[in-house]
Amino acid sequence: MGLSTHILDTTQGQPAADVLIELARLSGDDWQEIGSGATDADGRCATLLGDSPLDEATYRLRFATGAYYEAQYVTGLYPFVDIVFIVTDTDRHYHIPLLLTANGYTTYRGS
Repeated sequence: MGLSTHILDTTQGQPAADVLIELARLSGDDWQEIGSGATDADGRCATLLGDSPLDEATYRLRFATGAYYEAQYVTGLYPFVDIVFIVTDTDRHYHIPLLLTANGYTTYRGS
């Protein structure tokens, strides 16, 4: 069905806007970038797949958090956050949220 993500900056208690995101699919031992985008003012991005379908595969979302921290005048520990996940049911929507602070992050399967 599709893929979406959002980022909430829990330190500031607000969405993280303008965070660049890359989507890659694992092919053998290599990652192939298949999409990219940025979070909107609400911290959301649902355009990473473009017109491509979400196939059964292993995917990686790479969030460019270092640039986000810099824009917030914060020193962050993680310049990138990679979330790797497996799609096993293409009839379901995959929502992958990121809860972010300068010194930690959490993710979970959203709805």
